Amino acid sequence: MKEMSFREVIAAAMSEEMRRDETIYLMGEEVAEYNGAYKASKGMLKEFGYKRIIDTPISELGFSGIGIGSAMNGCRPIIEFMTFNFSLVAMDQIINNAAKIRQMSGGQWNIPIVFRGPTGFAGQLGSTHSQSFESWYANCPGLKVVIPSNPYDAKGLLKSSIRDNDVVLFMESEQMYGDKMIIPIEEYTLPLGLANVKKKGNDVTIVTFGKIIKIALDVALELEKTNLSVEIIDLRTIRPLDYQTIINSIKKTNKLLLLEESWPLAAISSEIAYVIQQEAFDYLDAPIKRITVQDTPAPYANNLIKNWYPQKKEIILSIQKLL
Repeated sequence: MKEMSFREVIAAAMSEEMRRDETIYLMGEEVAEYNGAYKASKGMLKEFGYKRIIDTPISELGFSGIGIGSAMNGCRPIIEFMTFNFSLVAMDQIINNAAKIRQMSGGQWNIPIVFRGPTGFAGQLGSTHSQSFESWYANCPGLKVVIPSNPYDAKGLLKSSIRDNDVVLFMESEQMYGDKMIIPIEEYTLPLGLANVKKKGNDVTIVTFGKIIKIALDVALELEKTNLSVEIIDLRTIRPLDYQTIINSIKKTNKLLLLEESWPLAAISSEIAYVIQQEAFDYLDAPIKRITVQDTPAPYANNLIKNWYPQKKEIILSIQKLL
């Protein structure tokens, strides 16, 4: 066992897989000489050299296309976006090529490629650098979307993503890169498509994912002081989505709060709410509640951010109303 930060387990997972399989390489802006914009590829250039750790120009559409082409020809690329906000200019390649080539070729080509990098709100970064696009990508058949909430999960899920024969978008957070956990020295992987019950409870279920789960855990500890028992489910994978774990929890708690840091319209919580009312309506003792960011671009001023981003007090009040 060893204490490691989120950025260290990302580098470790990629390095372990690259030692195992010579067809894997990492490509993106500043991944080589600079050790990654957030130092998530630190030391990899020294070990693997310039042919496998490749710095690129600021051209996400271009190097995404190169990665997809190389995946069609036997490689297993890892493409790093400095932020998923920048992936928008590569969306044509991701959606119209990576996600569709396997189906359009009748299965003749697999596209084993991972697109990874930070996503979502991370402080005072402005509207164009504070966006969550997981629901956009999860809407597209042919893509898998993974969002870990802690270093242990990040390592196991990234290794599984790299080994997967489909296109995987692996979304992290700038605000998690310094988070530390005790990580096993021996190799491990975690399956895609399986949620994790982070905390067991009996009174209400919170379903969430990514870094905002830390707020949910704080809320659960606060409510325990008032004898309220909260169950917290970490989705980990957005597509495929593990509905059964959510349904099993609702059968026990009979109440559901959905929490995410995306805009409300057509969000992941919208999809989950639909499926739950379709498949588990009879187990609900109250209407489903959800909390998202406000339906505006992200503000820059701190006082506005507190009104825009879900806060602990807001979540506690929603649970109390739900009960």
